Amino acid sequence: MPVAENVVIGQNVVIYWPQLVNIYGCSIGSQTKIGSFVEIQAGAVIGSLCKISSHSFICEGVTIEDEVFIGHGVMFTNDVFPRATTHDGNLAGAGDWNCSPTKVCRRASIGSNATILPNVTIGKNAMVAAGAVVTTDVPDCAIVAGVPAKVIGTVKDA
Repeated sequence: MPVAENVVIGQNVVIYWPQLVNIYGCSIGSQTKIGSFVEIQAGAVIGSLCKISSHSFICEGVTIEDEVFIGHGVMFTNDVFPRATTHDGNLAGAGDWNCSPTKVCRRASIGSNATILPNVTIGKNAMVAAGAVVTTDVPDCAIVAGVPAKVIGTVKDA
């Protein structure tokens, strides 16, 4: 099921290798481009004119606004305290976790291999450096880098 029938796809969306993705229950805006080995889960929202590079994971609870760049291997998370089992030792199911939202605002860019924790907003025109781990909100036009990501500059051409 590379691209499920329940995906809402805007006009002129390009999925370069539809047989090499896992996309289901989400929405993708017009003119967005999606690389190979990308997973976009149910409930995720991708805006228009975005670029989602290969090997990225966009989970439930993530909203990506228009004109956002997602580099190769970017990982979003959506559970602050993930566990495989419940307190009584049973395998955890759908009702045993809390989906926490993440928002990436218009024209933001996220570098390759960045990890984005839940409950954060990456501001408009912000840039996240490759390999950064984003644990808190990123202000509009900020450049962040490191583990955990810290503001190191300001985007000048915003």
